[in-house]
Amino acid sequence: MKDAVDRLTPMGVMVLALLREADMHPYEMVRLLRVRHDDRLLTITNGTLYHTVARLQRAGLLDEVGIDRDGNRPERTTYTLTDAGREAVIAWVQREIPKVDRPAEFRVALAEAHNLERDDTIELLRARRVALDEDHILHRDGLRKATAKGVPEQVLVEIERQEALLEAELRWLDSLLARLEADTIPWGPSAFTDSDRYLAQRKAAQQ
Repeated sequence: MKDAVDRLTPMGVMVLALLREADMHPYEMVRLLRVRHDDRLLTITNGTLYHTVARLQRAGLLDEVGIDRDGNRPERTTYTLTDAGREAVIAWVQREIPKVDRPAEFRVALAEAHNLERDDTIELLRARRVALDEDHILHRDGLRKATAKGVPEQVLVEIERQEALLEAELRWLDSLLARLEADTIPWGPSAFTDSDRYLAQRKAAQQ
């Protein structure tokens, strides 16, 4: 399992996460990712997604469940998530949430964190907060020391920006943890419902 998780890309995780919702074909996956504006998280092209699906199938993380032909359209192969694929999504998200040095991966992990149970999510976010706080203190204290030593301000602007971003993320994370701990956010796989909006998205993606 570790090797499979290590080889997963953010695109691969998003494909597997889609299949946690329902079986679907790659064309529907691309459409659904775009309908949900997940292309803000990573570049989505038909070629990249089809290649990702092929790699995931070779790794045993998804499998074919049927081939459909609708009118003059090309054949479309529908895929389903295997047990190994289901476990890989969870393991990848659990691994990436606490890490503070992989911002691109964290955004995808956070987008898929609803696949985790509430207590697991809280524990992982608390671990992330510890790491963020340490990083923030390092930048804050380093900036103060450099300023006290007379280091020119123009060479400190990147450190200043990073310190401000870390401080802002800590405030946001404290707010999210408070909401999760107070149970004011529906959370976890069992909390997801087939809302009208979700069903409309699926229908639009299947056209």
